[in-house]
Amino acid sequence: MRIVAWGLSDTGLNASDLQLYAVADGMGGHQAGDRASQMAVSILEEELRHADLDGASRAGLDVDEAPGRCLQAAVRTASAKIYEEAEQDPSAKGMGTTLTSLLISGGRAHLAHVGDSRCYLYRDGRLEQLTMDHSWIEEQVRAGFMSRAEAEQSALKHVVTRSVGFEGEVDVDVMVMPTLMGDCFLLCSDGLSNYLNERQLRDYLERGYYSEVPRRLVDTANALGGDDNITVLVVYVANHRPALDERSPSA
Repeated sequence: MRIVAWGLSDTGLNASDLQLYAVADGMGGHQAGDRASQMAVSILEEELRHADLDGASRAGLDVDEAPGRCLQAAVRTASAKIYEEAEQDPSAKGMGTTLTSLLISGGRAHLAHVGDSRCYLYRDGRLEQLTMDHSWIEEQVRAGFMSRAEAEQSALKHVVTRSVGFEGEVDVDVMVMPTLMGDCFLLCSDGLSNYLNERQLRDYLERGYYSEVPRRLVDTANALGGDDNITVLVVYVANHRPALDERSPSA
């Protein structure tokens, strides 16, 4: 099994040697938001490079869960450090960032997620959103106060209810699942998902080369308005046939 990834990034992480991928979308003003998102991906990578996954499993965690727990701990460390930075610098007060991260280890995909960036899985012609948005809109939909169609038209899409760095401690959603040959993960900021729905995203993944998908999606979102930062990462669980590394199986 080989992992192949392509991205177009405002703030994203594609550390292929670690099989670690992430999208961060900052908030708290342009400068502070950029600072928070850059810190988040840098700290995440640094923490995972020094993580002792075997040590985590020896400490009592199931060997299949240990990488995900290390990923979760790294996100929490990022939140604490960003919060501390903001406390020391009044110009950065209130800064934070979304952070959706994917670590592939031991034939499993580990997700750690905070905010309203997203991770989708494209498998066997179906696209599924793996993460849940931490947003006011999503809370209204889940509570039955707003329909999904109304949510898509709402001007309050950008109201995030959980972020990395806004507070010293943060709840991190985690998930682990087996990977299958041909799986394709799509990580993106809301600058993309606010403009294209799941059907449209699936259509792009179904046609052509995966390596071209990030640019095509960013161009489409910009053509539709593009009033927010856009980060897109495509991560493909490849088989050993190089001719298929970059091409959608259905193309």
